[in-house]
Amino acid sequence: MFERTEEVKVLRDPVHSYIHVEYEVIWKLINSAWVQRMRRIRQLGGAFMVYHTADHTRFSHSLGVYEIVRRMVNEVPDLNRALNESEKITVMAAALLHDVGHGPYSHAFERVLNESHEVYTCRIIEEDPEISGILENAEEGLSHAVADVIRHQSANPLLPQLVSGQLDADRMDYLLRDAYFTGTTYGQFDLERILRTLRVSGEYLVVKESGVYAIENYVMARYHSYWQVYYHPDARSFECMLEKLFLRLKDLAETGQMPESIPAMRPLIEGNRLSLEEYYMLDEYACNYAFEVLTQCEDPIASDLAKRLLNRNLFACIDASEENRKRITERLYQEGYDPSYYLAKDDVGQRVYIPYRISEGNAIRVRLHGGEIRELSAASNIVASLVQGKTLRDDRIYFPKEIRDLL
Repeated sequence: MFERTEEVKVLRDPVHSYIHVEYEVIWKLINSAWVQRMRRIRQLGGAFMVYHTADHTRFSHSLGVYEIVRRMVNEVPDLNRALNESEKITVMAAALLHDVGHGPYSHAFERVLNESHEVYTCRIIEEDPEISGILENAEEGLSHAVADVIRHQSANPLLPQLVSGQLDADRMDYLLRDAYFTGTTYGQFDLERILRTLRVSGEYLVVKESGVYAIENYVMARYHSYWQVYYHPDARSFECMLEKLFLRLKDLAETGQMPESIPAMRPLIEGNRLSLEEYYMLDEYACNYAFEVLTQCEDPIASDLAKRLLNRNLFACIDASEENRKRITERLYQEGYDPSYYLAKDDVGQRVYIPYRISEGNAIRVRLHGGEIRELSAASNIVASLVQGKTLRDDRIYFPKEIRDLL
């Protein structure tokens, strides 16, 4: 038996009204240093440069994912019966900790680090004394069981589907939360209806046929959110510039010119595998301080890029045709800009929905009224028609606005 809190603890939340915590292990995880660190990392990467109220954090998102999973395992009758208490705790802890390994500025930082946040998440869960200690004190082997959910290697294949699948709590929360904090409506969908129609079939999560309309709405919400929020050109511009600044710093380090004023960034810049202690220090507060210091450094390129990031002097963009690339490159050289740091290509493409074979673990499955299980695009005429459409692309090149004015 897992120890419960003296009373159910609640945290107010603008998306879910309340986050409910009834187990001590979850409450202790919430109050751990690594989970509290997520307060210092924004959820939306560069999109906060577009939507001025999008300052919500990985912390609030992780609480939201936990709450949706908590509701799934308690309110969806099939899941409530299929999972024992240990499995419920495992998947709730995985939901809470699924983003604990994120670096600053969301996924843009992964490209700087050249390693996914899931790698650090599992290291933190299994190696950090506080996190692993909390989990192991609750149940022996729990830290590895939680990390296995993140790695999609859980002994119970149902558990990863709740946290990170095609129809998962992670996507459900970030769509609703990002819509709320950006002031948009693109990510809204009927969460309550989806929860009502979730079922379990063997080792898979499925949706009743009557819930297909809500799933169609969810798929479209995801698609529109990517193009209107996550792939917004200004958000991508910020992320491209961030990568260019770190590229410059790495190039400076290779020639022994790394600025001495930002020692906390040295392990990252020099390409060393970061210890958990070093990684813990890399939050957006640390990065913003480093950028502020870099505005005064001797290197003109690092100083300029840092100023642009801090003051929202974002790069402009244009279609990434070969003709445009040559034209912009030539102009950059003429004006004294090094294209290595002032020209960035960003390839973006997305399908509305990618169908998976029903035998694969990452499909959205629909249980028809007669009991047959079908993949979503075989059960929805709307999704089937969307699947037939071509991949929408928006490939762009980014460069300083002053260059655009000279074209």
